[in-house]
Amino acid sequence: MLGGLGIGMFAFGFALVPLYNLVCSVAGINGIATSSTRAELVLTETDVNRLVTVEFDSTLNAGLPWKIEKPKGKLKVHPGDLHNISYRATNLSEKTIQVQAIPGITPWQATEYFNKTECFCFETQTLGPGESRDMNLQFVVDRELPDKYRTITLSYTFMNTDRTKI
Repeated sequence: MLGGLGIGMFAFGFALVPLYNLVCSVAGINGIATSSTRAELVLTETDVNRLVTVEFDSTLNAGLPWKIEKPKGKLKVHPGDLHNISYRATNLSEKTIQVQAIPGITPWQATEYFNKTECFCFETQTLGPGESRDMNLQFVVDRELPDKYRTITLSYTFMNTDRTKI
């Protein structure tokens, strides 16, 4: 009986990841599953009667010796307009480091209306010792964004893909 309980606990733990992904995709929670995919660029008319504020944020995972310069200030955009911005990354270590940027959008209800057509988060970023690089992001806020959402925050968490190289 005790062995069966152990096997059941293992199976439950193993099933948590697909269950979590399923719940997030159905509920639109977290923004990771839906906001890291490349959106198809569909040109629509710009909604010139409305402005949405887009704020930018970045977080470095503990121990990551990088410096990230996010876009300064807030960007006021008309839904339907295509925008290009960039983050600047600098590797402050003496080793080559490969990093993955994990995006998140708040409020989470706005995730499906924030479409990235080009993003540094689609691939890992590798910087050599002391190297700096501009990382581009191209996005459109969908015209269908409900009027009650006037501010969207785009946040990236930068994580080292190889924990042994820190």
